[in-house]
Amino acid sequence: MSEKTFRPMLTYSDEFHHAVNEQYQRIVQYFKPKFLLGLTATPERMDGKNIYEICDYNVPYEISLKDAINKGVLVPFHYYGIYDETDYSSLHLVKGRYDEKELNETYIGNVKRYDLIYKYYMKYSSKRALGCCCSRQHAEEMAKEFCKRGIEAVAVYSNANGEFSEERDIAISKLKNQEIRVIFSVDMFNEGVDIASLDMVMFLRPTESPIVFLQQLGRGLRISRGKDYLNVLDFIGNYEKAGRAPFLLSGSNNFGGKSDSNYMNMDYPDDCIVDFDMRLIDLFKELAKKSLSVKERVKQEFYRVKELLDGKVPTRMELFSYMDDDIYGYCMKHAKENPFRRYLDFLNEMQLLSEEEKMVYEGVGREFLAMIETTDMQKVYKMPILYSFYNGGEIRLAVKEDEVVDAWRNFFDNGTNWKDFAEHITYEDYKKMTDKQHLSKAKSMPIRFLKASGKGFFVDKDGYALSMREDMKTVIQNPAFKTHMKDILEYRTMEYYRRRYEAKA
Repeated sequence: MSEKTFRPMLTYSDEFHHAVNEQYQRIVQYFKPKFLLGLTATPERMDGKNIYEICDYNVPYEISLKDAINKGVLVPFHYYGIYDETDYSSLHLVKGRYDEKELNETYIGNVKRYDLIYKYYMKYSSKRALGCCCSRQHAEEMAKEFCKRGIEAVAVYSNANGEFSEERDIAISKLKNQEIRVIFSVDMFNEGVDIASLDMVMFLRPTESPIVFLQQLGRGLRISRGKDYLNVLDFIGNYEKAGRAPFLLSGSNNFGGKSDSNYMNMDYPDDCIVDFDMRLIDLFKELAKKSLSVKERVKQEFYRVKELLDGKVPTRMELFSYMDDDIYGYCMKHAKENPFRRYLDFLNEMQLLSEEEKMVYEGVGREFLAMIETTDMQKVYKMPILYSFYNGGEIRLAVKEDEVVDAWRNFFDNGTNWKDFAEHITYEDYKKMTDKQHLSKAKSMPIRFLKASGKGFFVDKDGYALSMREDMKTVIQNPAFKTHMKDILEYRTMEYYRRRYEAKA
C-alpha cells in the first residue's frame, strides 16, 4: 500500500512535548499530515528543549495553571511547605540533578524524616495519596514504613520486583477502590496517568525541574466528585532552587530579583492556600543571599548546557533550546548580560574558541557576525535577504535580483511565514503576488535598511541587488564563519517568531 494511502488530512497528538524527539519526528515526517494539532499540558519540556519552534510558534489556544483553576477546570490546591532538616549542602549536582545514590544514602534509614512525613500525612488526612520519590529503593522504603504504621501503601516503578512493589495499573485500581491509600512512585506518574480522585500529593525529594514540579502537582488537580481541593505536602530542605516553589505555584517568573517579602504576598489562583513554615522563609532568604550574580548564572547555565551536550560547545540554537527559561528571559531584557548578542565575544571570554573561530574573531568577520546578531528586527524581512547571501553554506559576496527573489519566496512560503509578509494579507493574496512585487518589497525595505544600518558591510554593486564589502571575500570561505552565520540566521528567525507569539499571548 502506498504512503499516500496513509496520509491524513488532520492529525492530532497528545503529549506533544515529546515532538522534539527524533523517533517522534520520524513518525510525523512519514505520515506528512496536511495539518498537525499538538496537545500538551507542559509545553516547556523537562530537558529544556523548545517545542514551540517546531510549530513556528503557532499556538491556537493555551491556558495557564492559574487560569484553569480560576475557571473551575481544575480543583484548587492547599499547598504546605514543610521544613525538612535534611542537609543537602554536601550532595553533588550532576547535570542539574542531585546524585541518586547520595539521595538514597540521605533518605534510607532516616527515621526522623519518616516520622516527619507520616506526621503531616496524618495531620492533613487522605483517602488516596501519591508520594513522589527519588529512586526505587526510596519508594520501597516509604511503602514499607507506611505499611508498618498501618497505612496500606505500595511502590510503583519500572520493572517492579520489590517486596512492596506493584504493577502500575493494578496499583491505580487498588488506590481507586481504596484497597491501598498511598502509591509511592518514581517518575511513573509525571504524565499520561489520570487518577482524578487523588486528594494528596507528597513531594519527597528535591524537584530541580519546574516542569516536573508542575507535572507532579497536576496529577492531583483533576476534578472528581466529592473532592473540593488537593492537599500538597512539600518537604523542603536546603537544596538548590528550594525557593522556587512560591513562584511556580503563582505562575510567576522567579529569576531577575524578586524580593524576599514577595513570598507571602503573591497572587495565587482562586481558593488556593499556600502556607510555608516560617523556618522556610528564613531558609529562602539565606539561599537568596548566596545566589550568584546574573553574569555568573549565565555562565553556569552555559556550562550546564555544555555538559548536557557531552562537552560540545553549544551553538546559539542549542543554548536557547536547553537554557533555563528564567535565565533566557532575563538575558532578553538585559543586553549587557545577553550572550546571544555577541556570541563570539562570549566564547572568547570563556576561552572556548576553536582555531578557525579565532581567525574569524581576529578579523573583519567578528564585526559582521555581531552586526547580524544585533541588527534591528521589528520585522522579519532582513532574514530572507541574509539567507540569499548564505546560499546553503556556499556564501555569496553579492546577490542578484533573481537570487533575492528565490530566497525571499523560499522563506515566506515556509509554513505560515507568509503571514508576516504584510498586515491583513490573506494566503490567496500572497500566492497571487508576482516576482516583481516581491522584489519591490525586498528592495524598498530590508535591502535599503541593510545598506543604511549594516555598519557599512552592505553596498551597491552594478548588476547585483546587494553586495558585501570586498574585504569580506576571504572570511566568507572560513568554515567557522559559515557555521556561525547559519546559526545566527536560524536563531534570529526563531527568536522573532518567539517574540511574535508572546506578544499575541
